[in-house]
Amino acid sequence: MRDRGAAIGRWLLTAAYFYVGVVHVSRPAVFLPIVPHWVPMPREVVVATGVCEIAGAIGLAIPRTRWLAGLMLALYALCVWPANVQHAINDLGSGTGLGLWYHVPRLLAQPLIIWWALHAGGVTRWPSRRTA
Repeated sequence: MRDRGAAIGRWLLTAAYFYVGVVHVSRPAVFLPIVPHWVPMPREVVVATGVCEIAGAIGLAIPRTRWLAGLMLALYALCVWPANVQHAINDLGSGTGLGLWYHVPRLLAQPLIIWWALHAGGVTRWPSRRTA
């Protein structure tokens, strides 16, 4: 049953990364406002992140590349955390975007997303591995 749950979780993460990657590539302007000001060539970076998301999703779907894809998606989630912080700053500073109800859980969920990628890739089995 645990293996089935892990497989469902992996496919959900695969679908999510693939979908968001396609949106990054096809509509990069949507993401430009949340790119931190210190990131060079923001449009190109947004498109590149979309390509990384799509590649990671495909990698999770292929057993031979799953471990590396999980590791890379975890690193990716760590690297894009500043964009999530910038998004919160923009929205909360202007009062015209999403509020605390969205940004606080989203920022706190980032470690879970990192763990999920590692788990989906088989890099870690914690907490599903039984201890002796």
